[in-house]
Amino acid sequence: MRDLKYLAAYTIPLATAISINFSGILTYTAVFYAFFIIPVVEMIIGKDDKNLSTKQSEEKKYLKIFDIMLYLNLPIVYGLLSWSIYNFSNFEYSYFESVGLCLSTGILLATNAINVGHELGHRKSFFERTLGKALFLPCLYMHFYIEHNFGHHLKVGTPEDGATAKYNQSVYSFWITSVTKQYLDAWKKQKELLTRGDQPWFSLKNDMMWYTIIQSLYLLLVLFLFSLKGLMFALTVGVISFLFLETINYIEHYGLRRLKLPSGRYERVSEIHSWNSNHSIGRIVLYELTRHSDHHYKSSKKYQLLDYFKESPELPFGYPSSIILSLFPPIWFKIMNPLVPKKMKSN
Repeated sequence: MRDLKYLAAYTIPLATAISINFSGILTYTAVFYAFFIIPVVEMIIGKDDKNLSTKQSEEKKYLKIFDIMLYLNLPIVYGLLSWSIYNFSNFEYSYFESVGLCLSTGILLATNAINVGHELGHRKSFFERTLGKALFLPCLYMHFYIEHNFGHHLKVGTPEDGATAKYNQSVYSFWITSVTKQYLDAWKKQKELLTRGDQPWFSLKNDMMWYTIIQSLYLLLVLFLFSLKGLMFALTVGVISFLFLETINYIEHYGLRRLKLPSGRYERVSEIHSWNSNHSIGRIVLYELTRHSDHHYKSSKKYQLLDYFKESPELPFGYPSSIILSLFPPIWFKIMNPLVPKKMKSN
């Protein structure tokens, strides 16, 4: 039964369904759940830093139930998103209600679409990687697959990585630099991959070109099916979802730099180059994304197997609380700056 604990990740879609189905303040249900209920419950329950034994890891490694729980997010996300766009297009919402519905749907896309897509994007099978890309689609962030897998995991903790926040950089500044740099880097990496494969720019193997076409067709389909109002909603929730993702990137790597060696190369990525959190609810709802050091150590390792390292820097709060905290830079800096290793601050 403990293996079914990840069913709790569906509580975000459940909260979003309430936001879609009702009006008034209830349109903020997913927001309230993610950023008030979960942090409060995490304070009560506390942390869980236990790792699986070698035997348990081997047993859970091939259990399909963990994969199926990921796959089910695809129909759930697209079903709720369609319902949300339909309601927004056909019913009158006040400005207050519109903001609530946009934020709630954006949170759904960030947690159960782009986060799950991230997990599947690291898998080896074509089927799983395709599911991952399909989940990136409504977030308008399909280029994330290329930049993240071929860029971020190689450059993390260096000035060349758009997804690593600098020491004393605010999250608002990071949104601009990370979104811009990662998109441009994805095109650069695509060019490198085509050149390496001796392929021309206008090639069927140019994934970035396909991502641009597919995302454009998605938005045109929304316009055709739901009107201009629906299109504006789809654009808004997509932007909210990837800004949510970049806020997670911000708290995961803030100020943590790999040192440059005498050879001119950077030290290898280790367990000290990501912020982690063992707060139980956040771990489950985000499919163990909070054990981020182990993910960077071996990106193909499935979420249910990720370990905690005592050497890894740890956030003082869970991910939801840390996200809220990051929105207030003076408070964030006051709490987090003393926790950044001194040798990394001057790098």
